Amino acid sequence: MESPTHDLKGLFDQLGLDSGQKAIDDFIASHSPLPENIKLIDADFWTPQQAAFLKEQLREDADWARVVDELNLRLHQTH
Repeated sequence: MESPTHDLKGLFDQLGLDSGQKAIDDFIASHSPLPENIKLIDADFWTPQQAAFLKEQLREDADWARVVDELNLRLHQTH
């Protein structure tokens, strides 16, 4: 059985955020770069529910984990 394929648009939908490409790009631009010592799930811009969802996906290595990792990388990159 194949795992579902998720993308950033779908992740932003799951987080209750605007999932248009410009909104995703703007979100990443306005919240990055995250300092190296701040984990994605500990960033202060998430609601408790969003942080819990992200943490669970990573901890369980769930279907969304790959996309959460992608967001983590993008938020930690310097422009």
